[in-house]
Amino acid sequence: MCAIEYYTYDDYATWSGEWELIYGLPLAMSPSPNVEHQTIAYDIAFELKLNAKKCDYCLILGETDWKINDDTVVKPDVVVVCNETNSNYITKTPEIIIEVISKSTAKRDEKTKFQLYQEERVPYYIIVYPSDLKAKIYHLGNNGYIKEGDFSQEAYHFETTQCATFINFGNIFKRFRR
Repeated sequence: MCAIEYYTYDDYATWSGEWELIYGLPLAMSPSPNVEHQTIAYDIAFELKLNAKKCDYCLILGETDWKINDDTVVKPDVVVVCNETNSNYITKTPEIIIEVISKSTAKRDEKTKFQLYQEERVPYYIIVYPSDLKAKIYHLGNNGYIKEGDFSQEAYHFETTQCATFINFGNIFKRFRR
């Protein structure tokens, strides 16, 4: 007989290392993201912050816990969250979530988190593919996510969020073009 253990936030809070907890199942986040992954995530966060100058209520955060409920805590690469008042972890549904694909997390980002973020009604989900220098942007519609397109050199304006901002993917990927 095989038993699957179920964990909660209280368990998660005691673990060392980098983890996510999805539906009570612990998922290791190792090895650490490579330099290209971290550079792209940082550049996206920087550009979002730079372009959201007029908003005093939004936070642009990297790798911060979002406690969805007692058995689900994720750590997206970049989030835009508005009117957050908790200083330990994100409690509100983010306006925008960006995940930069790594080989070790691709399936989780494309399937598990896609479904989770859709269920949690995250307005925008962006999956970035460093090896292809491309980002897929999904916008939440009435029946789930609708793909806005693949972006490589273009800019995308997020105007239906509480904080209007944009990302110019030409700027993000410029240093990696050969």
